[in-house]
Amino acid sequence: MRIHLPSVFAAALLCAGATSSLAAIATGSFTSQLIITAECKVQSASNLDFGTDGVLDSIIDTTSTIGVQCTNGQTYTISLDDGSGTGSTTTRTMEFGGEDIDYTMWKDAGRSQNWGDTGGEIMTGLSGNGALQNYTVYGRVPVQTTPTAATYTDTVTITVTY
Repeated sequence: MRIHLPSVFAAALLCAGATSSLAAIATGSFTSQLIITAECKVQSASNLDFGTDGVLDSIIDTTSTIGVQCTNGQTYTISLDDGSGTGSTTTRTMEFGGEDIDYTMWKDAGRSQNWGDTGGEIMTGLSGNGALQNYTVYGRVPVQTTPTAATYTDTVTITVTY
């Protein structure tokens, strides 16, 4: 098989000439935009699970974690309502069938700062950093008369004000 060099050379010149006529360039631009507004979200909250026990003859301590995410620089507070039981912001109740178990929630591991929904019981002075920030709720069931064997519950509402 013979290759005819003048034909190959002519085809290469023809292709090169076709691309050189497209050498001009045009440009433009557009703007990308996103408006960030002040916002906070409760991203997560683990249950305050005191586990399983038979007789409430000793203190039971546990923790829960609340995950809050706020816009960077946004100040906010966290409060916990007084629950579905008959308790106050200092002593709450988990209920089952008209019986209850008292418990408390605290802002600190030493359990000296109550965490509720009024005054000093609100977590204040918080500032968002744009990322998820976790806060620990320290729970305690004190020694008390033991009610009927059952599962006792309370629903706690978390409110983030910003």
